[in-house]
Amino acid sequence: MRPFRRHDGIAAPLRRANVDTDAIAPMRFLINPDRKGLARALFANWRAEDPDFPLDRAPWKEASILVAGPNFGCGSSREMAVWALAEAGFRVVIAPSFGEIFANNCFKNGLLAIELPKATVEAIQDQLERGIGDSRLSVDLATNRIVGPGNASCDFVVDPMRREALLEGLDDIASTLKREADIAAFQARDRVRRPWVYETG
Repeated sequence: MRPFRRHDGIAAPLRRANVDTDAIAPMRFLINPDRKGLARALFANWRAEDPDFPLDRAPWKEASILVAGPNFGCGSSREMAVWALAEAGFRVVIAPSFGEIFANNCFKNGLLAIELPKATVEAIQDQLERGIGDSRLSVDLATNRIVGPGNASCDFVVDPMRREALLEGLDDIASTLKREADIAAFQARDRVRRPWVYETG
């Protein structure tokens, strides 16, 4: 997994609440389990219906940061929704709240999901929509800080274990193997204490 320390990119506002994973990546695009090509699935239904969809307008068509509404990524546990965002070049999603499974899938796939207070998210969206300054944000996971136009900034909080894994680019298996010596020491002690657990045949 690619490490995440700091990302500077264009941020796009998406003022919709309760965006479910089927809206993010419609089922008809998910026949092939391969991630490649999933960028075309991203919000495909909405983009077909709305010629003014934010991600199809400059400068947001080049966005790599999405500033979304409450309960983003709700609905099914569809991991392909995260894959579609990643394949489209997104590295960060900011929202007041997320679907729990969606947020977990984000961190497993190197996408940083940041929860901020609703008022803060809406202030960022206002700034982006009004074209105040530029549309770029700097998201620094090493300092847990977002910096926008005019050096306006805010701090965010990420679960420490998830933060460590993203900073080091570790997936679940790699995170476990990092503690391989501790696991081996535990097993050695446990074999003495409960030898019957390790008997085979």
